[in-house]
Amino acid sequence: MYRLLSNATLQGKPTLHQPLQAVGAGQIKFSGQINIGFFPSPFFLSTYSYIEARNSCAQIHIGEGTWINNGFSAIAEHTSITIGARVMIGSHVEILDSDFHGIRVDDRNKSKAEWAKPVVIEDDVFIGSNVRILKGVTIGQGSVIANSSLVVNDIPAGVIAGGNPAKVLKVIEG
Repeated sequence: MYRLLSNATLQGKPTLHQPLQAVGAGQIKFSGQINIGFFPSPFFLSTYSYIEARNSCAQIHIGEGTWINNGFSAIAEHTSITIGARVMIGSHVEILDSDFHGIRVDDRNKSKAEWAKPVVIEDDVFIGSNVRILKGVTIGQGSVIANSSLVVNDIPAGVIAGGNPAKVLKVIEG
């Protein structure tokens, strides 16, 4: 852990295979055995993981048995990011609950809680490398998100989804 750069209070203790910077005034909770980083794997020496529960109302919860690969980033600004149990997350995955500023010129230096929406990743999901998951998304249990996808809408349980924006490509049989 980057202890000098981290100011978050953590609940639980993940197994760190690569450095983690954990920051923010909110709650970051690890339930059970969670692994962050992977060796041997690309980007092991050149990246770190970043988890931020920015404001006091923000929460990030990561469930039992989840394995997060190298270069992970999750920022909950005003709401929450919930990652279920036994989730597999590829390298360079980014999960955000907010746009972090308004769209109109007058709003670009503002961040409002009503602009943020929670993210939920249910149990047994497999997220490929280089995936970006944006605010308000729920990914259903057992689904797979293909490499380099941009997830902006809910993904149902038990499917393979991919693309920009991600859409259902196939139902997982059996």
